[in-house]
Amino acid sequence: MPASLARGVTRREAWAWAMYDFANSGYTTVVITAVFSAYFVAEVAGGADWATLAWTSALSLSYALVILGAPLLGAYADAFACKKRLLLLSTLGCVATTAALALAGPGALALAVLFIVLSNFCFGCGENLIAAFLPEIAREDAIGRVSGWGWGLGYIGGLVSLGACLGYVAWAQAQGHGAAQFVPVCMLITAALFALASLPTFLFLRERARPQLQPGARHSAAVAWRRFARTLSEAGRYRDLLRFLACTLCYQAGIAAVITLAAIYADQAMGFTTQDTLLLILLVNITASLGAVSFGYVQDRLGHRPTLALTLLGWLLMVGLAWAAEGPPLFWLAANIAGLCMGASQSAGRAIVGLLAPPTRLAEFFGLWGQAVKLSSILGPMTYGLTNWLSGGDHRLAILITGGYFVLGLLILASVDLKRGRRAALAERPTDT
Repeated sequence: MPASLARGVTRREAWAWAMYDFANSGYTTVVITAVFSAYFVAEVAGGADWATLAWTSALSLSYALVILGAPLLGAYADAFACKKRLLLLSTLGCVATTAALALAGPGALALAVLFIVLSNFCFGCGENLIAAFLPEIAREDAIGRVSGWGWGLGYIGGLVSLGACLGYVAWAQAQGHGAAQFVPVCMLITAALFALASLPTFLFLRERARPQLQPGARHSAAVAWRRFARTLSEAGRYRDLLRFLACTLCYQAGIAAVITLAAIYADQAMGFTTQDTLLLILLVNITASLGAVSFGYVQDRLGHRPTLALTLLGWLLMVGLAWAAEGPPLFWLAANIAGLCMGASQSAGRAIVGLLAPPTRLAEFFGLWGQAVKLSSILGPMTYGLTNWLSGGDHRLAILITGGYFVLGLLILASVDLKRGRRAALAERPTDT
């Protein structure tokens, strides 16, 4: 492991960085995917016809806020060398608003929407900021495997949080408690585990960046605007990064559709029970962890672009199997292929951005990556939902159309020259703001 790390980075610091992936994954697994989403629709919104739309709209609003704010937040972090400070603030915000979801009982729709928007916004900001540390802790030729360690540990963190919540739910149901009693406690458990598991990050991860300002410059949002305006004016210099962000938008849209709607597809097209679906989520998290770690090593040996292309082909295989599946066995195979490819493709994408981002503007450029990922989180599920609606509820057609995003991703990826993009990133000269 030390041979994979940049000079001056210890094993403990690399572990502390990866622990943030472990910490924040409980939020997405429990709140967004497995527990609070269903509770919101069934209990908070009372199972109304508009309940699912209210949930997806709240998530879309939070993603839109990240899209608008992420590059500016990153530009501010680079200018004042305060990635870690802003990461702490976003973490405290996500932990506090996740805990506050415990207040959103049946009928408390406005409260639930408010706290889901705020918590998911804080989560998205923290996700971008922690990613911006990756090029500082990993050697250039090992950035894939280090990214893979983080993603792999992250999926394990999601399993730990989900397991803790499911254990409590089983106990609560045995005591005769309903969802209105045990889901709020699950939110408190998730928030507490997030706070506890992120402590190593703030204790041991170092802020290596240096302020890029004239001496005595005041902290001001105008600084972030000027830096971001400069990035937009020089966009042509980073054409390979821009192409890769377009590639990311496409393939992440496909991934977002699969993640968001897998449980619905399993229920509607495959006839899975709730227990079957929860088991599916658990197993997919395990295969995703294995995919992230193993493909991280493949990425550093085979190359970043070929490895990502291989995972996108794997996604297309998954789509084909899910479309063709008439019963559980083939669908289980498709789901586990999705898990392997999910961990691998997300880890690979983060590593490639680390190579293409100028060393003096890491947080800003990872903010642009965050923009693409969050926009895809709106685009992919909406495409699936509209296809399903227009086809009269044909989930198989919807998953097939979703596969088109992976095809587009492959086509755009073919035009990305990583060596040229890396030269452009290293040619960047720091300037005072």
